[in-house]
Amino acid sequence: MSDFIPFVQELLEDWAPVSARRMFGGHGLYHEGLMFAIVMDQRLYLKADEVNRPEFEALGLAPFTYAMKGKVVALSYWAAPDAVFDAPEEAVHWAKSAWGAALRGHLAKAKAIEKAKARRQRKSLPTP
Repeated sequence: MSDFIPFVQELLEDWAPVSARRMFGGHGLYHEGLMFAIVMDQRLYLKADEVNRPEFEALGLAPFTYAMKGKVVALSYWAAPDAVFDAPEEAVHWAKSAWGAALRGHLAKAKAIEKAKARRQRKSLPTP
């Protein structure tokens, strides 16, 4: 593990405990079991969704991308602004925002799974 991961964890310790797990040549950063950031090539990317993405766009930041089968794929993790590394309160603000996006995504997925289960149960009930 590079020195960058412990640096980011320390940066966020005023907000919450953050764990790191290796993944696909980088690391995923987690809080309360939800991945809210990734570190790839010594660069921090934060989870974005329709709620917080405008804040990233307003600063001219870009999503993490990679090439796959001749196409460029963009993930829902956007480059962290430099201010994250300059001011602890900025680090906390952006981490909370990214974790909120991760939580919204998790809750939406759980809701969709519950709806699918309910549909399957209704289909398997005998009709009167």
